[in-house]
Amino acid sequence: MDFGKILSEISITILPLLFAITFHEVAHGYVAYMLGDPTPKLSGRLTLNPIKHLDLLGILVFLFTRLIGWAKPVPINPKNFKNPKKDIMWVALAGPSTNFFLALISLGLYKISLPFLFLFPKSAILSKIIVPVVLMLQSSVIINVALGIFNLIPIPPLDGGRVLVGILPLNLAKIFSKVEPFGFIIIVLLVLTNIINYIIFPPLQLTMKILALGG
Repeated sequence: MDFGKILSEISITILPLLFAITFHEVAHGYVAYMLGDPTPKLSGRLTLNPIKHLDLLGILVFLFTRLIGWAKPVPINPKNFKNPKKDIMWVALAGPSTNFFLALISLGLYKISLPFLFLFPKSAILSKIIVPVVLMLQSSVIINVALGIFNLIPIPPLDGGRVLVGILPLNLAKIFSKVEPFGFIIIVLLVLTNIINYIIFPPLQLTMKILALGG
């Protein structure tokens, strides 16, 4: 195992991950707040300070997979929504949607910054700054797409599970919601057994080809 390579990869990906999970959770909180729930604001989670959102296990999963992770879920109170079943769905969709939007922004910045790699010799100081920035932007595209796909897996408490609950008829939604207490265990098992790779990598690689980023 090349620990130097692993540390190098982590140093390039950790900042994009922090941005990705922070904006993901703030998006949840902001949409909930706009739909009438003050809980995210009262709990201090409508902030872009990543420290407020960090989850130790989510970071450890990222160190293990170097692709996905998560932050502490933003607390919401569905009783404050006019239509809890549908409003929770919109709150859930806000997170992955934000990640896909960040991926597009990162892609644009990556395409703009890429030519600068060839303007300076590798030994130049500016080159030593530009190379990590370009790699971080490239990593940001991949991480945000991967997180968007991961969170859309239809297993509660992931966003995809909450979206499915919002779509299903009430009787089926109640039955499906009973999976949530076991959802976290299912997610951890998917990560530990690497089954998660077979779920995320095919759509991730297809998206990278569509975006002409490689993968």
